[in-house]
Amino acid sequence: MVKRARTAVTVAFVTNGFVVGAFIARIPDFKQILGLRDGQLGTALLCSSIGLLIGLGPSGRLSAKRGSAWVAVPAAISLAISTVIVGLSHSLWQLSASLFLFGLFLGVQDVSMNAHAVVVEHETGKRIMSTFHATFSAGALAGGFTGGLLSQWKISIFQHTLGVAAVAIIAALILKPWWLPNEIDIHPIEKKRSRKRPAIFWALGLIVMCGQVGEGAAGDWGGVLSRGAFHATPFVSTLPFVFFSITMVIGRFMGDRLASRFGARILIIAGGLISAFGLASGLIFGGIGGVIFGWILLAAGSSIVLPLIFSIAGSMAKNRFSDRMAPAEGMAMVSGIAYFGFLAGPPTIGYMADQITLRWAMMIPAILGLCIALGTYFVIKEDNI
Repeated sequence: MVKRARTAVTVAFVTNGFVVGAFIARIPDFKQILGLRDGQLGTALLCSSIGLLIGLGPSGRLSAKRGSAWVAVPAAISLAISTVIVGLSHSLWQLSASLFLFGLFLGVQDVSMNAHAVVVEHETGKRIMSTFHATFSAGALAGGFTGGLLSQWKISIFQHTLGVAAVAIIAALILKPWWLPNEIDIHPIEKKRSRKRPAIFWALGLIVMCGQVGEGAAGDWGGVLSRGAFHATPFVSTLPFVFFSITMVIGRFMGDRLASRFGARILIIAGGLISAFGLASGLIFGGIGGVIFGWILLAAGSSIVLPLIFSIAGSMAKNRFSDRMAPAEGMAMVSGIAYFGFLAGPPTIGYMADQITLRWAMMIPAILGLCIALGTYFVIKEDNI
């Protein structure tokens, strides 16, 4: 049963990444077709941030009340449908509204599938969270690469999103029976005002948020920077994200093994430093080669931050704070803070780009890499792991 559940969760991560990667690959096309400035595109992306943040809290509570599998499968189908709606956008307001729905269902699926991943990890007794997130990156890589090709071949965004949605919906329906029973992670929710959320979860969320700003910006702005500042072709402009995704896959597949050997704390600190100095060096060097170099090292450093801290948060909620919050609620709390960076970071960089150019606005994730290292050093101790 656990093996089948692990497969179902893996496929959920893959298809989630595939949907996200497909959208990211077509962002430059939306900008060109709709004639948007960087700031206007940033506004549309901000709407997805708002939708995601609205969806996280209810998803955590509903997963705790009904079971994460009960939420995850319908959320996957809803996200796929919202992708098609995004593909139908023909104006800034339509794109903004559809991205709100996209972000909403992205948040709901993210919390529920990560909550189920924590359960599977505990049932197996092994570190596998980083591996799950590696499969997300693999899906994002596949989605970004095929999206770049379809853009180069001038396949319409609507046709592209229709195919992506079909793949995601079919996978969700076929593997629905493979998830663990809802009862396995149902947690009674007490409605007491005195129930405080442990401060450590705020700190963990802020650390991940710093990493997610870079991860979101790498996807949303890599193609725009390559095409706008360095005059790359549509396919070449997808290469920074493609190499970013390849490195994310490798880093996350290695993450569980490296964390078991060196400790999660040391690994996260090193990751923050690598992403900071790597991205800054690539941006200073410039050109397509510099962008690809910066994106690769940004991925190498940030790849393990989110899954390792998600694993820490889930374990802490289950083992140390079970009387104060369910693992799904802890996951939703950390996710809410973290993904604020993932989705609010790119539009913020877009606004900054209007003032100081996109190339130098991308220095923000490099600075936040240093914040990851410092935050982890002071916040996370060995007994938290």
